[in-house]
Amino acid sequence: MTAQEVFWKGQSGRQYKYYVHDLDTRWKDAPGNYIFAKKSGQGWVAIYVGETESLRDRIPNHEKWSCARRNGVTHIHAHVNNGGMAKRREEEDDLIAAHDPPCNEE
Repeated sequence: MTAQEVFWKGQSGRQYKYYVHDLDTRWKDAPGNYIFAKKSGQGWVAIYVGETESLRDRIPNHEKWSCARRNGVTHIHAHVNNGGMAKRREEEDDLIAAHDPPCNEE
């Protein structure tokens, strides 16, 4: 089964393709960007936006899980990003600026 694709628009206007995953997904040991998200009547809402060198190592024990749960997280959107830390952070910053996720504020 193929994961659903969604596009998130950054403040720059750039569109980023992510794949929708359940909260209990087993992650690959790969660098990437991810979004803790929830579904609303208007579509997806970003709760936390991040980047990591290893999706497998970062997501399961994330320090923002309690904040994400308080804010109604239902899914994790993610994609592998082999462009290096600078590219991952650029994408992360662009999406945070556009969506103002509550758990990026804490």
